[in-house]
Amino acid sequence: MENFVYNANPGRVIFGSGTISRLGEEAERLGAKCVLVLSTPEQAGQAEDIARHLGSRVAGIYSKAQMHTPVDVTSDAMRTVERLDADALVSIGGGSTTGLGKAIAYRTDLPQIVVPTTYAGSEATPILGETEGGRKVTKSDPRILPEVIVYDVDLTLSLPVALSVTSGINAIAHAVEALYAREANPIVSMMAEEGIAAIARALPLIQANPQDRGARADALYGAWLCGVCLGSVGMALHHKLCHTLGGMFNLPHAPMHTAVLPHAVAYNSKAAPASMARISRALGGGEPALALYDLAKRLGAVMSLQDLGMPANSVGDAVEQAMSNAYWNPRALEKKALSELLELAYRGDAPAPR
Repeated sequence: MENFVYNANPGRVIFGSGTISRLGEEAERLGAKCVLVLSTPEQAGQAEDIARHLGSRVAGIYSKAQMHTPVDVTSDAMRTVERLDADALVSIGGGSTTGLGKAIAYRTDLPQIVVPTTYAGSEATPILGETEGGRKVTKSDPRILPEVIVYDVDLTLSLPVALSVTSGINAIAHAVEALYAREANPIVSMMAEEGIAAIARALPLIQANPQDRGARADALYGAWLCGVCLGSVGMALHHKLCHTLGGMFNLPHAPMHTAVLPHAVAYNSKAAPASMARISRALGGGEPALALYDLAKRLGAVMSLQDLGMPANSVGDAVEQAMSNAYWNPRALEKKALSELLELAYRGDAPAPR
């Protein structure tokens, strides 16, 4: 076995059904007495219901979280934090709400409890991506990592199938890139393969029966593993492209990741053969890029960036920005090849071998 370094992130995970009933005791463990609850506008009602488990600790609900964590929304939320003198945060929802909680914690070091309702996985990472002026900037800091994650399978039963699919494949993207990350190690690779496999076997069952608790639990468990991978090692081309596209064009987060992932995998396939073998095994066999594309398409995901709102004739600009501050990647970033990659994703075509 080769030498390796593994950094484990601290954190407490509560997993199961009905676990939101433990929110009050988890807040008590953190010494929180004045909690600000966060959500998107669409989940404000759900956040109110869940917040009842915190009792008198609830200081207020801020329900303006937005996709890609715009800095101006965070600034507005900070005024609420200061006005209420909040001493803890509870983020209820997907990556948008979790991102806002992280942005506040980065500025204040307030403790966070996250109650995920999607398969985003970002709740398990010390990573924050913020958008300002058409550019998404990523930072990592111990203050960003949530202290507690409360996974309640019951909260995912109402997650629409379409969002379940794209949210799940977004989570798979974290594990895929962890397998060929520069800091890859046996522990993360083990979690990555298990996370991909858990989600890949769960999503078709969820499509067939959204109330399948076993499949929902599998998907949520897989999302947590994939999130741990994301928080433990660096990412590569796929995440760089998605940060670029999200910041420039405000494309929907999980559907965008779903559309781009097969093409990023195809780009790196020859540069990371051992990783590709593990991805193939986790997906049940086949060439990984095509297997991911076929899985997403079979489950009804939109595979065209054009259909997701990417403007015409914008591939060149996106490639220029992506290469201007490039991530490490197992294969060198080549302008022509990246342009071809994004053109395929723009049209929604199957990934091409590279």
